[in-house]
Amino acid sequence: MTAGRRPGAARAPRRPPVTRRLTLRARMALLTAAAVALAVAVCAAAGWYLTRNQLYHELDRRLGAFSAGPPGPGGPGGPGGGPGRMARMLPELQEALRDCRSVATSSGTDGRLPGPYEITQVVDARGRGCTVPDAGSLKVTAADAAVARGDSDRALHDGTGVNSSGKSEDVRILTYPAQASDGTPFAVSVAISLDEVEGPLDNLALLLVAVTALGVLVSAAAGLMIARASLRPVDELTGVVEHIARTEDLGTRIPAEGTDEIARLSRSFNAMTSALAASRDRQQQLIADAGHELRTPLTSLRTNIDLLLRAEATGRDLPAAARHNLMVSVKAQMQELSSLVGDLLELARPDEAEPVLETVALHDVVDRAVERARLRGPGLTVRADTEPWYVRGDPASLERAVVNLLDNAVKFSPPAGTVTVRLAGGELTVRDHGPGIPAADLPHVFERFWRSPSARSLPGSGLGLSIVARVVGEMGGRVALEPAEGGGALARVRLPGTGEPRD
Repeated sequence: MTAGRRPGAARAPRRPPVTRRLTLRARMALLTAAAVALAVAVCAAAGWYLTRNQLYHELDRRLGAFSAGPPGPGGPGGPGGGPGRMARMLPELQEALRDCRSVATSSGTDGRLPGPYEITQVVDARGRGCTVPDAGSLKVTAADAAVARGDSDRALHDGTGVNSSGKSEDVRILTYPAQASDGTPFAVSVAISLDEVEGPLDNLALLLVAVTALGVLVSAAAGLMIARASLRPVDELTGVVEHIARTEDLGTRIPAEGTDEIARLSRSFNAMTSALAASRDRQQQLIADAGHELRTPLTSLRTNIDLLLRAEATGRDLPAAARHNLMVSVKAQMQELSSLVGDLLELARPDEAEPVLETVALHDVVDRAVERARLRGPGLTVRADTEPWYVRGDPASLERAVVNLLDNAVKFSPPAGTVTVRLAGGELTVRDHGPGIPAADLPHVFERFWRSPSARSLPGSGLGLSIVARVVGEMGGRVALEPAEGGGALARVRLPGTGEPRD
């Protein structure tokens, strides 16, 4: 019985293979080395080919000098004739053409033809190769036969042949037309060994390979040094980031000198950490202020509830008036807590979580807020004069902002005072006849939890006007609070919109 996996046994999950990527420094070094190696290789190849072409050009020049004056009917040195050495060659060439042997022959003497050529051969009009004694043999090509027939002026190409010593070798061949004394056309092929070219080219190739390899090594080392120097600011930036992640010290700054990309990145990182530090400070301040504001109503609630519980535990009923006052106080504190929690939730909404905007009739919002303000200030006179004005915004947030403005006016108005509300041309003004705002307090009225010394004894959290500023700012408007003529305060809210409803 073979052992197998037990039924129901869970198979261990197969871990995906871990792919280790090279570091940025290593990638930069490799890219630098590869770029330099490619450049060196291209230059080496270009140099090799240029040298090869120059060597072949020299071979062709030497072959062309020999064919400058081919043998002709006028005789050597005459019209159509060649230099004097060709005159000495013409008898041997005509004899080779007459006998036309395809195999290289030897005369038994040092009958080497004049000229710096390894092999010389005659090609007749039928395309046959006719060897010259002691001058080797060549393989006849179609191009050589065409010259012999008179179809081409000359042929220059690489080929193979056998020299006078019987050794096969690669050669450069030049075939040019000629004419025997009796007028018979033929062609002469002369060849020079390619060893004069291939040997230096092979040595040059080895030298270039060595230079290329050395260039790759040098470029790799240079690339590593360049990468290390270039990434030193990045290493410093990484060290600072790791320090901040480890210690949460957002006050750490990176030295940013110069105008290069690393300096820009450092400045951007410093700006980001500054923004994060400011956000954290605001968050901590918000928590501290909220805790401070919550402490007062919670303390009052606990005191009132303790009195009620103590009276119930001792069996001594509180007088009806005292009990009623306690319950009214508890209700007021609960309302203050509810208002404070609502304000905190509104302010805690992130800026990027924008509400869905829709067309809102601002005059209707103001009318509803005025009715609520009249209920909260029964002894006050709230006068409203509104004209139609339509804006794009969130109805709930907008109504909350207008209610906060009116609540602020009601809270600071004297008994039997008057609050004037006016909406005209897209500007909402709320004016009260209270004590007004000192000039020193005006820059702080829209800050969170800020309350003037004269208002700290009044109910409220100090968040109402900051909510107004936030809502108006999100809608692209402006809000200001200023002293009113004749006393009191005047709030101005300007919201973009139109007097006709928009889709």
